[in-house]
Order: sequence, then C-alpha cells, then structure tokens
Amino acid sequence: MRITDVTTIRLRYQPPIAMADAIHFMPERTAILVQVHTDTGLIGIGESAAYGGALTSIERVVLDDLAPIVIGESPFMVERAWARMAHRTHQRGQKGLLQMALSGIDIALWDVIGQATKTPLYQLLGGYRDRLVAYASAGFYAANKGPEELAEEVREYVARGFRHVKIKVGRNPEVVLNPLENMWAPEYATASLDEDVARVRAARGAIGDGIGLAIDANNAWNPSVALSFMRQVESVKIAWLEEPVATDDYAGSAQVARQLATPVAGYETESSLGGFRQLIASGAVDIVQPDVIWSGGISETRRIAALAQAYRRPIIPHVFSSGVALVANMHLIASIPNGSLLEFDQNPNPLRDELFIEPITIAADGTVALPDGPGLGVTLNPDTIARYRI
Repeated sequence: MRITDVTTIRLRYQPPIAMADAIHFMPERTAILVQVHTDTGLIGIGESAAYGGALTSIERVVLDDLAPIVIGESPFMVERAWARMAHRTHQRGQKGLLQMALSGIDIALWDVIGQATKTPLYQLLGGYRDRLVAYASAGFYAANKGPEELAEEVREYVARGFRHVKIKVGRNPEVVLNPLENMWAPEYATASLDEDVARVRAARGAIGDGIGLAIDANNAWNPSVALSFMRQVESVKIAWLEEPVATDDYAGSAQVARQLATPVAGYETESSLGGFRQLIASGAVDIVQPDVIWSGGISETRRIAALAQAYRRPIIPHVFSSGVALVANMHLIASIPNGSLLEFDQNPNPLRDELFIEPITIAADGTVALPDGPGLGVTLNPDTIARYRI
C-alpha cells in the first residue's frame, strides 16, 4: 500500500453569540481536516490545529511542505514518516505551525493503518479502556453572561450526566502583563478578579460538592495573582487549575504547583516533546495536557504520555476543535495507562456534533464509548462538510 495524495478540508461555523476565554476572542469556530489517500482506496482522516491564525497558513504547510515527503511512501511506516516530516523541515522550527500541520497527517496515517488492519485505533495502540469519563468543558465568557447565567449553564451539564465541569477564569484587564490588552476584542465580556471569584462560587453552588470543578486561566496570570486567587476560592474545592501562567514560565508554574494542594494542569500551548519534558521535569505541572492535533499527532503525543507516565503524571488532553480532534484524542486516552478524563467541549459547534454519521455522545453515567469501527471508527457526514466548507 502506498500514499497517493494528501488533501485538506477547511470548515467554518459562526455561532450566534461570540465567546471568549481569558485572552482569546472567538466569534467563529474553524477546523482544517487532513485526508491521506492510498492506492487501495482507503482514506485516512486527521486534523491539524489551526488556532491563532488563518486556516490557509496551516493548509500550505500541509500541502506544500509535508505532503511531498509522504506521497509514495507506505502508511504503515508511520514513525519514519513522522521523523522525515519533522527533520526535513526542522529549520522552520520544532513547535507551533509545523507541529500543527504534521499532526493532521500523522493522525490520518494511523487511521489508515487501523482501517487496513480492521482494528479500532485505541486497540491497535495497545488498548487500556473502552469507555472514558468525560468532563464538560464550558463556562466561557460571553456578552450578558454573569454568575447566574453561568450557574444555570453548569447545572444543566450535571443534569445530563457529567460528573466534572471546567469553567474559564482570567479575563481580567486589571492584571498587569495579562496578554488580553494585545488580543482581539480585549474589551469584550471582561471580568474583574473579584467577579471571577463570584463566578467560581456560583458554579460550585449550582453543581454541589460532589461534582469536580476545574478552572482554566489560559496563561493570563502571573504566579502571585494565581496564588492569591486560589486562596480566595480555597473553600470551593477546585479539581485543578489549568494554565495559570505563561507556558514558558516554567519556574513560575512550578512555584504555583509547589504552593498549592490543588493540581496545576497544562500546557496545551506547549507543542513539543522537549517542552513537555521541561514542564514535567521542573515540577511545573501535576496534570499533563497535550493535544494530538497540536502536539505532533498520535505518534508524538504517545511519547509525551510515556514521559508523563515515567513521572507518575496523568494525561488529560486538550480537546477543543472538530469531531476529528475529539475522536482522535479519545483513542489516545483509551490506549495509555495514564490516560484520564476526556475534555468534551459543550459550546455549540456542528463541526463537532454533526461532523460524523456516527454521533459521539455522553451516556447518563458521564462516560463516552470508544467507536468500535476500524481506525478512528468514524465517517464524515457529507451534508455537514458541504454546509460549512470554505
């Protein structure tokens, strides 16, 4: 079997209300899917993370820089394909844009292998579990959305079966060196630190003490702000504090982790094995959060997971894009012993919920079943592709 072509699908959905996290304004949801074609007719599906810029920039790296490296090669030689893509383009950098683009091809190659061997990907990778406990990833900032509206939102997730919920914090203009002032729409739906404390307390009051509640600051704070905030919400019992400081502030994150009983999680914005090695070895994270569409695909994220396992750290991947990102990360989590919760984005997004013929849904007990078909085990819905393709 040989690879004959690599193609892309660009998708965009514009929700009725824009949302925001601590520093990012999100008036739309986009995704770039990658398809690897073979001479047997099998087509693998992957996704390249496209955060922070135009879809076309990722697309050009996939099609112009990486596709020529793998066309004509065997999809079964996936580790060699990964190494060649990474090494032949190393002068473009070993993080960011290149890792995003490479991820899509790598995931698609693993999908081809699973299809060819008639094996679900998580089983092909070793298999550890066939159901995952999901957490509701939501609680974003939006216009006219205060603590009461947030409380109502998270209460609904618990009613649907979720036993863990995560909400956003950190959209605080008064915090010195918060990147927010340099981002798009910095005045949109902001909150003071005191208002964020009220939001966290409202969420806890709505879901009760028996549900896990995590908070995500998206790199908005410095160590002193993070520690001060956590002292104010200490009685709320936070499950984990995610990305409290800048990704490359290893010492600052380690300081926060040392002084808190609450686990520090991160950092999705780190996209290399070497970077995660430094985060883990320095004690900057208690929970490790790569993303297969951002961190070099299935191949590299498995290496990150193995490194985390050596330090007795759990993996809770970042998952916030299309259905392909969701299902690919599901297979990764299900295949490793230190895989933990599944991030299940609950913001409106048909690029996630309507992308496949086979829906991915949460059961009443808060778990999600792995697809039992070969490879990723999903089939793109042509109507959804046609509706949102750009």
